[in-house]
Parts: sequence; structure tokens; C-alpha cells
Amino acid sequence: MTSLAFESGLQLAERLKQGDLSAVELLDYFLDRVGRFNPQLNAVIELQEEKAREWADAADKARAGHPAESLAPFHGVPMTIKESFDVTGMRTTRGNPAFEHHVAKIDALAVSRLRKAGANIFGKTNVPLDLADFQSYNAIYGTTNNPWDIERTAGGSSGGSAVAMAAGLSGIENGSDIGGSIRNPAHYCGVFGHKPTWGLLPPRGHAAPGVLAQSDLAVIGPIARSARDLEALLLAEAGPDEIMAGGYRLDLSRPTFSGLKELRIAAMVNHPLAPVSQICEARVEGVLDIVRHAGGQVNYDARPDFELGEGHEVYQNLLWAVMASRSDDETYAQLTLEVAALKPDDRSARAQNLRARFATYRDYSTANEARTHQRWAWHQFFQEYDVMVTPIMATPAFPHDHQPFGQRTVEVDGAPRPYFEQLFWAGLAINSYLPATIVPTGTLGEGLPVGVQIIGPEFGDLKVLQVAKLLEQEGLMFVPPPGYDD
Repeated sequence: MTSLAFESGLQLAERLKQGDLSAVELLDYFLDRVGRFNPQLNAVIELQEEKAREWADAADKARAGHPAESLAPFHGVPMTIKESFDVTGMRTTRGNPAFEHHVAKIDALAVSRLRKAGANIFGKTNVPLDLADFQSYNAIYGTTNNPWDIERTAGGSSGGSAVAMAAGLSGIENGSDIGGSIRNPAHYCGVFGHKPTWGLLPPRGHAAPGVLAQSDLAVIGPIARSARDLEALLLAEAGPDEIMAGGYRLDLSRPTFSGLKELRIAAMVNHPLAPVSQICEARVEGVLDIVRHAGGQVNYDARPDFELGEGHEVYQNLLWAVMASRSDDETYAQLTLEVAALKPDDRSARAQNLRARFATYRDYSTANEARTHQRWAWHQFFQEYDVMVTPIMATPAFPHDHQPFGQRTVEVDGAPRPYFEQLFWAGLAINSYLPATIVPTGTLGEGLPVGVQIIGPEFGDLKVLQVAKLLEQEGLMFVPPPGYDD
């Protein structure tokens, strides 16, 4: 079964449907790999073996009694999922010791839909404290390591999810994203990841205990070893919840192009607000070369009709206000003291960050109005261009750094840059509710993985994923890290 670990979820499902192996055998296979490789990676932090075996046995019995074409797309495929999703009988802590003993009583809506799509959820994967870092470590479960170099970050907050895919510990995965939390781990670990249009995938059951309201900016979405898996997982999870289903139906527009030669691409390979390393810029250029070689059009000057710096400022104002709203009473009280201690003329990045966390409703509404103008500017932009291609992070995976946030930097071609400066690239899509897919570029060069971001119009998720599938066909596919063969 050497090759099974790195096959896509749909490929594994097809093997199961054709009877090449049983769901029980495939589950045992991945459990064995978790036992052998997870100790050095610390990606999978909780297992639910007994229930998973029951699901696998039921999947085998269902296959025996039904034609293959009638089975769900991921019938019997073993799956891990980000720790922050509620799975009945498993802990949901979000990496926060305050929730260390919280056990979910019902499945998140996404989990229910993934089960309906055939997935067999057997474990959970690691996250940072409160899902708020480019690294995945916490006081409950410890640090998750990158399978390409265990001394480096796996990304965050869906770091464990991306590692499970890259190291072949699971068939498919699901993460979440408010500041790149699907996309930066996919980039760092060399896998595919998709941040959907805001609201397309209902997030109920992916929140702190007792929270039902969907957070602004935040989304849930798939991580996988192929673009086809991303599309199938997206469609399995998408659509209105029970309340909205009274008046809404899922009807995503289909791509109008079938090949790269038909594409009109806008490109932004670097930006002074968040400089990226030469290697990351080169990988973006490599993707653009593939498009040009196929006959597609690439425009380096095309931008939506607003200042990107102003757009990023709006994103930060909204982001930090949303993040502060998640704080517990003690943390929020401490933030209050820190804001009160600021001098009126302090315009440092730290001061602006703290003030944004205490935005009034008027402040938030002002930022939302500005963001809405930007959404319309993007809408007009995508009348002329199919997608925009950009970096997602400044560098490949960096060494673990658990210093206080204010002391961290990221070295970009020898120059230290502010740690959270990289939010610029994630915010391009997040702030205006746009879908964005990360495509790995491992076949374009040596060394650590680098992902490239493809951004499309609101609810143009299938268009973005079509570009990812076309690039995958051109060779931009998942490449497994060395040392994880059976």
C-alpha cells in the first residue's frame, strides 16, 4: 500500500468503491501511519478509533449492497479534521486551556455534511491558541512540526490539518481561515487549500462553546492533496443552513473556460507593503509562465479600483475587532488597561492594533462601509479578469518561534520584517469575502514548499478551483516530503 498515503481522497474512494480494499483496511492503514509518523510531527492530537471502525464496517457493508455509482463521493475514506470543529464525543478546545475538558455533544454542521459525503472521521489535528497564529502550538497539545523540516512551522491555524495531508496521515481534511489559516499551512506544507466565499459553507459547530453567530471574515474550508478533492469537499459542505434553506438554494456559477489559454489573469508578484522573498516571487512567476505558455493573458498592472494600502488598513481594523470579540473576560480586561495606558499621540503599529480591538459600533460600521465599496470594486475588476494570482506568505516555512508576538520577525532575503505584515496577502481575499485557492508549486523548484494564491470573484469558487485543476494537470501537483514512505 506504499502509494495509498499520497493518493487523493477521490482516488482512495474509487479504490474502495471498486473493492480494491475495504474501508476497515484503509482505516487501519492510516492509523498505522499515524502511530509511526505522528510522534515526530504532532499533527494528530486525538483519535476516535472505536467509532471510526464502526463507520468503516458500515461503509463496507453498504458497498456490498449498492452499486459503486450510487455511493457518496468519499465513501469510506478516513479523514482527520481541525480540532476546532465539534465532533460528537471528542474534545473541542481551540488550543485554549479554558476549554481543555469541553467535549462536543453534537457534530458541527460541516462534520454532518462530510459524513453524508462518506467521510470516516477518525481523528483531530492541532491548532494554535484560539486559532490565532501562523504556527500551531498550544499548552494542551504542544507543537506541530513541518514534515519537510521538523524544526520549522507547519503554519496556522490549520497547521495540523496541512501536515496530516502532506505526511499522508489521512485521506482528506478540513480547516478554517480568518487570516490565512487554511492558505498559509497549505503553502508551508506543499498541499492544496481553499478559502471559500464568506458564508458559502455554514460554520455552525466551529466556534467557542455556546457560540452560534457566524463571525465576520471567518470561513471554513477544505485542505487536500488535489484540487479535485477541494472541489468535491466544497460542494459537500456548501449550501444554506436549515434556517436559510427556507428561501435559498445553492447554485454556484460554473466556469466559462475550459483551458488555460482562455484565461485573463491579473498578477501581483510582490508589493512594498509586504515584500516577499525571491523564491516566493519566482514561484508566482513560474505559474504565470505556465499560463502564458498555454496562450493565456497575464496583466501585471491590473488592480481593483481602490488603494491596496487603504484596503489592508480596513481589513486590519475589522480583523482585530473580530478577534477581540472572541476574548474571554480576563483577556479583554487586560486589553482595556493596555489601551488606557496608550498616549494620545502614539501611532505605533501596536497602538493602532490595540485601538482597533476596541472599535465602537460606529467605527466598525465605517470600516464595513469602506469594505463594501471595495467588494464592489472587486466585482467590477472581475468583469475583466478571471482571477488574480499572488503570493500568500513572504517566505517558505520559517523556524519555530514562540516568543511573544511583539518580538517576532520574519526574515525576508536577509532583512527582518514584522511578523503580521504578511496578513496583507491573506487579507486581499478575506476582507472582501473572495474565494482563494492555494496551489503547490513543488515541481517548479527545489527546497521547501511554496504555494501560489489564486483569487476569484465572490461566489466564483468553482472558477478559482477550475484554474487550480488546470494548473494541476500542467504539473503543479502535490509532491510528498521525503521520509514518509511505507
